[in-house]
Amino acid sequence: MGVSLNLQPRTVQVARELEQAMNTPGEDLGGAALAIARIEYPALEPERYVDRLDQMGEEARTRLKGSPVRTSEDAISAFNEYLYDEQGFSGNVRKYDDTRNSFLNEVLDRRTGIPISLAVVYLEVARRAGIRVSGVNFPGHFLLRAAAEPAAEADQGSPGEPFRIIDPFHGGARLSERDCRELLRQHVGDNAAFDERLLQPATRHDIIVRMLVNLKRLYVRMRSYPQARFVSDLLLTIDPSAFTELRDRGLLAYHLEDFSAALRDLEAYLRLIPKYASMTEDPYERDDDEEVRTDDAQIWEYVKSLRKRVAGFN
Repeated sequence: MGVSLNLQPRTVQVARELEQAMNTPGEDLGGAALAIARIEYPALEPERYVDRLDQMGEEARTRLKGSPVRTSEDAISAFNEYLYDEQGFSGNVRKYDDTRNSFLNEVLDRRTGIPISLAVVYLEVARRAGIRVSGVNFPGHFLLRAAAEPAAEADQGSPGEPFRIIDPFHGGARLSERDCRELLRQHVGDNAAFDERLLQPATRHDIIVRMLVNLKRLYVRMRSYPQARFVSDLLLTIDPSAFTELRDRGLLAYHLEDFSAALRDLEAYLRLIPKYASMTEDPYERDDDEEVRTDDAQIWEYVKSLRKRVAGFN
């Protein structure tokens, strides 16, 4: 079930550009990532950065042709040398929460970023250089995945591995399964259960949604509610069925004292939940599980309060 977008006027153009980029055939991420950058850089000229990715991709391709590349492992090593050693890209450990780390234009200009933004650079340049790499939507730390050689091509007749995992934040380091398990423990907790399905390739939609969700969380921590609301608009643009995002946008509107918009979004959110669809009963009187009662009953309280406040404006 879709939801009404009710976009703010200033987001319409960016939303249109993002939607167009997401519908472009192929695997291109640059267009969507540069559309996201318009949140902070409305006058951004994306062609300049697409040209830079093209140039880097051609340079990387040339380096690979001039290197003794015999296996895909050799290709990844040569590519990492180009991107990290020669071009100087690195993870921004000192200022990880700097919003500039999330925008592709800034990452290309400053040669630093967070795992997912560096992964976008890696994926875009690698694709142009003829190297097949996929994103991995790993919990807490975005990763990359490259196919390994078939057994017949592996060195010394070894069975080889179906794929290798690459960390874009740490110089393209290759991670073992043990490394991935430890990474999961660090980000999720000691009780996190590792499953190889966590290493499946991510779609373009997965990657762009994660970029936006990361950015929204950062803005909320900074109390930059207008920008966070902008991001919610974009998330609903590319996934109108994301009704929890409708809830979040309503709460952000509430913080911004846009009470009519907050009421509209929160009422729409509750209508999408069967237990609250009628919105005629107090949820505390229902025999629902505790988690639902706590979360959505609080939204219901917001709605009741907003109805009174908005009615007072009329």
